[in-house]
Amino acid sequence: MAVMLKAFQPDPVVKALIFMPGATDELYMFHRVNAIVTNSSPTLLDAVVALTNQTFLHAAFRSPFFLLFSDEDSLELLVAVESQKSLATLKKGGKLPRLLADDRDWDFIQPILRKTVKADIQPWRYSRDSWHFYRHSLAAWDLSGWEALQAVAFAGKTRITVRRNGIFAFPRTVVAFEPDSRAGVVPKLEGFPRP
Repeated sequence: MAVMLKAFQPDPVVKALIFMPGATDELYMFHRVNAIVTNSSPTLLDAVVALTNQTFLHAAFRSPFFLLFSDEDSLELLVAVESQKSLATLKKGGKLPRLLADDRDWDFIQPILRKTVKADIQPWRYSRDSWHFYRHSLAAWDLSGWEALQAVAFAGKTRITVRRNGIFAFPRTVVAFEPDSRAGVVPKLEGFPRP
């Protein structure tokens, strides 16, 4: 996974390569993914083809993200918008030129998001509320602030709530991340070699 993330290069159509939590669990925790690339000079595409043809991992494009996932992952984000004005602000502002996160926790991700979108990103860094978040594995180039928030939600299996807090003179956009409790299907291992 680290080699694939580092190999991902800027592209105007595909802005991020995201390993979703079901895929990272299979790679890092269960070690049930075993794919072989036989090309002498393999490309990132060769690695994706090997993973999707030789294992139970899948690939999908959700513009502008390329997702690698297992049946346990949901490809639909849960986003609650309590303030349309805050959402409009998030969609207009912020730019994240580069993000490389290989199995990184919330305490690494949160300050990057906060700086990019110039909003309060919750839970706060070092908070117990993030202890049950999945670790993030993604490579991204030239994401807007809103795209960065979505990419992190895919990588961390979290849902997003956008709201506005603060007193009248100093309203502040808040983006709250919470664990996404939807459970998918445990991958079926029949037909795939075990490592």
